[in-house]
Amino acid sequence: MSAPNFHLPHFLPYLLNQAAEAASHEFQAYYRTRYGMLRAEWRVLFHLGCYGEMSAKRVCELASLHKTKVSRAVAALERKRFLAREETEADRRIETLSLTPHGQQTFEDLSAAAARFEAELVQGLPPEEVKLLRSVLLKMSGLDQKRI
Repeated sequence: MSAPNFHLPHFLPYLLNQAAEAASHEFQAYYRTRYGMLRAEWRVLFHLGCYGEMSAKRVCELASLHKTKVSRAVAALERKRFLAREETEADRRIETLSLTPHGQQTFEDLSAAAARFEAELVQGLPPEEVKLLRSVLLKMSGLDQKRI
């Protein structure tokens, strides 16, 4: 029983999800195998590496991750010595997260790997299509509106 005129592979949310999974599969294998990281962990690490120290709440906002996932990722990254926490003087309930030297080195390695994976992903696409794809995805995700 199917809905008239509905074709799942053309349903944009489904198609975007499938494309995201296919695009990230090899990179996930790299950071999982090399560093034992889960997806939320690498996202937290990359936000700290790209934007500097910040609170877990700010990571949640920028990464569009639920606070529970960020909390678990922060705890795992701290156990693995990728990040450090420091209480803020103004409010001891808020911690500032930052990368340790080991975390910074890991971020640099993963950044280089991410650049390689992206280059392979867009290989064969004309540069104008890559630019258009990036522009459309930024608009759809709302990332073009976020202030970092």
